[in-house]
Amino acid sequence: MSPTTQTPPTGKIDYSAYPDEDGHFGPYGGKFVPETLMPALDELEEAYLKAVNDDEFMAELAYLQRTYVGRPTPISYARRLSEHLGGAQIYIKREDLAHTGAHKINNALGQALLMKRKMGKSRIVAETGAGQHGVATATAAALLGIECVVYMGTVDMARQEPNVFRMRLLGTEVRGVESGSKTLKDAINEAIRDWVTNVRTTHYLLGSALGPHPYPVMVRDFQSVIGREALVQMLDEGDGPGRLPDAIVACVGGGSNAIGIFHPFLEHENVRLIGVEAGGRGIESGEHAARFADPELGRLGVLQGTMSYVMQDSDGQIALTHSISAGLDYASVGPEHAWLRDLGRTEYFYCTDDQAMEGFELLCELEGIIPALESAHAVGHLLELAPTMGKDEIILVNLSGRGDKDLGTVMQELSLQ
Repeated sequence: MSPTTQTPPTGKIDYSAYPDEDGHFGPYGGKFVPETLMPALDELEEAYLKAVNDDEFMAELAYLQRTYVGRPTPISYARRLSEHLGGAQIYIKREDLAHTGAHKINNALGQALLMKRKMGKSRIVAETGAGQHGVATATAAALLGIECVVYMGTVDMARQEPNVFRMRLLGTEVRGVESGSKTLKDAINEAIRDWVTNVRTTHYLLGSALGPHPYPVMVRDFQSVIGREALVQMLDEGDGPGRLPDAIVACVGGGSNAIGIFHPFLEHENVRLIGVEAGGRGIESGEHAARFADPELGRLGVLQGTMSYVMQDSDGQIALTHSISAGLDYASVGPEHAWLRDLGRTEYFYCTDDQAMEGFELLCELEGIIPALESAHAVGHLLELAPTMGKDEIILVNLSGRGDKDLGTVMQELSLQ
């Protein structure tokens, strides 16, 4: 697991001033979409800004978060894992205990309620890789009585079959995507095509902190409930350690779970914020999804509506990616992550498939928690990070989801070892 290079920060940054009114985080972000979608994005931004300043809307969302999602999710002290690694004390933010089993419900419910209460649309389209965003969207659509179609690459459908079945049980139509790599990037392409065709009646419920403005900031804000809760919980001397962590670790695909827990801690400069990308079969192999770690493939570019780091070849063609985890198997990363990395406020490492599996097995055996393979990348990084820190130091790891959906992949992987 190697760190990626960073630009040192220069002066005090007012994080609340970003993105700017055009949706830029420094050089990243913006709106790179067909003209037909610009009115839809303007409509979404206007509705969102009204909603977050509407006490009635925010009260309804908070009520559903408490009574339906099961928030706040707790933090757990990982005593046995801490003792095993012999360094820092490890706490876990338990997004795996949220309804549907992952952090994805925070954003899905927020956007679905926004659409229902503020936009007057009748239909949702969404994309999914690991299936958790699809399940969360299908769940929110069922709760609010909204028609829903989810696009999913057929490769991901095969490795996430239980989540496909869950979506269909919830009344959502799942459409398989056979183009390209048949994974998340291609599912997003098809969802956007559907949105362009049906823009008057349809809301595109994007699942991560990427895409054209206002999606990165909107998704971040809906997911920041994770970090707001964690900040209070860590300061609690009963259930928490009674102080802020020295480091926060989260896996990074598009980056919604990571930015959700990072954002409320940005002003706390003594807290290291560490994202873990998918190293796949190793950087040298070219079969990975570590956008920041591979200078041969990861370069500035535009993908699916936003400017950020994109895995691409020398001709600018989008490179194929690989990860054992479907949710990290994506060629780009949210623009706010790219900006925070340039500032030096966040750090990014990568974890290979094998290291993620090691973290997966350790968390199962030592703590009785079966993590999602995405989250296992964050756990895998702890194996190197925690022993380098003192026993009086604290790491908070965001366990973005539970591993039920990945048991087929894990069984197959373990049978090959």
